[in-house]
Amino acid sequence: MKALIIEDELPSARRLERLLQGFEIEILDKLSSIKSSINWFQKNEQPDLIFLDVQLSDGLCFEIFKYVKITSKIIFTTAFIDYSIQAFDYNSISYLLKPINKEKLNEAILKAQKLHQKETDFEQFKKLMSTYKTEKYKESFTVKLGKKIKILKTDEIGCFFSFENATYLNTSQGNYIINHSLTSLQNDLNPAEFFRVNRTYIVHINAINDIIGYSNSRLKIILNSYNENEIIVSRERVKDFKAWID
Repeated sequence: MKALIIEDELPSARRLERLLQGFEIEILDKLSSIKSSINWFQKNEQPDLIFLDVQLSDGLCFEIFKYVKITSKIIFTTAFIDYSIQAFDYNSISYLLKPINKEKLNEAILKAQKLHQKETDFEQFKKLMSTYKTEKYKESFTVKLGKKIKILKTDEIGCFFSFENATYLNTSQGNYIINHSLTSLQNDLNPAEFFRVNRTYIVHINAINDIIGYSNSRLKIILNSYNENEIIVSRERVKDFKAWID
């Protein structure tokens, strides 16, 4: 069998590859993000089997299915423990909890070999996956105002931005410094509500007042509560941004 490993943690990917040496499986490639996975599928034939981590470096793996119709058999790997995971076993989709046990891996591969590649199987998986939530996104942030601590709900936040090695959140009341990086915020925030438009800004969909065409096929965003600097969607993110707001 030919397989693809999609895993954002390099040590985990290497360990899985070592465990697979005892099986007749050829590893075609190792990927670490949604973006690289979509690019790979667009240029290559789909493998027989995919080892797919739930949490990737740029979001949840389920985003891949919005752009690529997966026909391969899938074995999910995850550090999350949830009763929903058991349902996937009954639905002929295997889950391996990290750290991966070789005996469990053997069982999963045997199960994957028995799966019949039918569109109905994948549609059942997508339906079940739509009700499955792997983590709880942050609903509020605490900020310091002198000796006081203020709690801000995420729906009050227009954007997050970085400036001079610090990260800020913006609301209609002003800017507040927070102890988070933009990269960590991408994992903490609900991707249906927040989008990282470039290296400096993450914006809330409800805070967007206007979207204007900009030079070099980019877009300029006007927010309700922030007007200190121009917010430009980087050219490589325009396509994903348009899909996000659609």
